[in-house]
Amino acid sequence: MKEILEQLEQKRAAARLGGGQKRIDAQHKKGKLTARERIEVLLDSGSFEEWDMFVEHRCADFGMDENHIPGDGVVTGYGTINGRLVFVFSQDFTVFGGALSEAHAEKICKLMDQAMKVGAPVIGLNDSGGARIQEGVASLAGYAEVFQRNVMASGVVPQISMIMGPCAGGAVYSPAMTDFIFMVKDSSYMFVTGPEVVKTVTHESVTAEELGGAVTHTSKSGVADLAFENDVEALLMLRRLYNYIPSNNREKAPYRPTLDPVDRADKSLDTLVPDNANKPYDMKELIVKTVDDGEFFELQPDYAANIVIGFARMDGNVVGIVANQPLVLAGCLDIKSSIKGARFVRFCDAFNIPVVTFVDVPGFMPGTSQEYGGIIKHGAKLLYAYAECTVPKITVITRKAYGGAYDVMSSKHLRGDVNLAWPNAEIAVMGAKGAVEIIFREDKNDPEKLAAKEAEYKARFANPFVAGARGFIDDVIQPHETRKRICRSLAMLKDKKLENPWRKHGNIPL
Repeated sequence: MKEILEQLEQKRAAARLGGGQKRIDAQHKKGKLTARERIEVLLDSGSFEEWDMFVEHRCADFGMDENHIPGDGVVTGYGTINGRLVFVFSQDFTVFGGALSEAHAEKICKLMDQAMKVGAPVIGLNDSGGARIQEGVASLAGYAEVFQRNVMASGVVPQISMIMGPCAGGAVYSPAMTDFIFMVKDSSYMFVTGPEVVKTVTHESVTAEELGGAVTHTSKSGVADLAFENDVEALLMLRRLYNYIPSNNREKAPYRPTLDPVDRADKSLDTLVPDNANKPYDMKELIVKTVDDGEFFELQPDYAANIVIGFARMDGNVVGIVANQPLVLAGCLDIKSSIKGARFVRFCDAFNIPVVTFVDVPGFMPGTSQEYGGIIKHGAKLLYAYAECTVPKITVITRKAYGGAYDVMSSKHLRGDVNLAWPNAEIAVMGAKGAVEIIFREDKNDPEKLAAKEAEYKARFANPFVAGARGFIDDVIQPHETRKRICRSLAMLKDKKLENPWRKHGNIPL
């Protein structure tokens, strides 16, 4: 018995040491934590229960039969974040460069299967050189097994990926199918083919950071949601995000009591929107002044900034915020913002999070680049997401709601539950100037007559009362009472039940 216990301790020590102290030191020298250190920062102290510490690879080729390290390059198990259960796998770059083997993949798959059984989120801390070449197709099969579980878990339990080192080739597709992706600046990157292959094939010279670094993916490609300065900051922010998401699709997001009064009125909102309809303002100011304690967890702030998405709380309950941003492209919807908004709305719908939409949209972005890029199909994604959504939907039109974009932004016609408008809201097919120039184009050389017609059009259509007369707007409210009205609406809708017709799945315009 004593020998067995000694052997057990030796194996545990070997697993904890990973690829050895030299490689651990190299990891630290790069400013990176080890796989186990990351888990310690992420989870509540002392809550981690490790699984499969003694798993080893089964490869005998290329000298691998003489090189066995317990754990095989990935630490898996479960623990808690602020007392809530979560499953975690953390790839260990000190062991075979974190390369994925058949056994490595089996550990991840086992973890994900269990997470779905008990209804708890999965967090992946990715730091891997890719497939383990020595194992050939067995490692590729391992990736596919993980991919299949990503798909089966989608919409069942939240999945979050933290890219904390290299993530290349086929490895990128697992994070791509998860709900959120965080990256660390200057130490993490994602790409299908690396800089060397790109140079060989396309003759482009590009660094790994330029090709697939954190800044690239949070500002240009939209692949990642947020980028952070170092491992510790990224993991602490991940803990913060976890407070906003439910454990699975059968539960509601965690409630947090607040001392912020439900009926708090902010008079400064009455002057937020400028008198000049063409002058921008910051929609984030409205969001921060409306939600509980001014706390707004924004996602993808540097990508498609003409639409704002993120999580907040109203009367202690989590809500998803979607808002046009007049400061960027006048708040127009374009390809990138439509995709960004649609994906977020679908996440909220899958996990029972009400959606609050603030609307100030002059329409879809015109131009050949948008049309050639498929704005018709991509814009339809946001329309589809809102129309399919069954969670409580509350919409506040702050200023412009023109054309098809009015329909798309959670209008009453797309089963919006409560649709409100501020007194200066303009709900119309298009702006008064453009409308008059089309309707009275025979008078285009008579500016005085056009000006009179424009004033007439504004008086007749550029207000919320025409839509209100048809029941498309439930009420016209003062800006300072926005918080109170949203909180009351959410309370009314808390037991809302709405089901879509049975189907295998819809065919969203991908």
